[in-house]
Amino acid sequence: MKASEVRTKSTQELRDMLVALRKRQFELRMQMGTGQLNELHQLREVRRDIARVKTVINSAQGSES
Repeated sequence: MKASEVRTKSTQELRDMLVALRKRQFELRMQMGTGQLNELHQLREVRRDIARVKTVINSAQGSES
């Protein structure tokens, strides 16, 4: 996911995306714990996507003040 894609979404869409990404992160962590995760890079990508979404949410809230 690119940062430009994230910036075009509304705050509610970003919050929904954040929930979905957190669920995906949990699923990947559980797979890693049971030894079923073959593609370790997915966990890193999800963590970075979460950071992107949170950054855009925080910058949007900061500009509203």
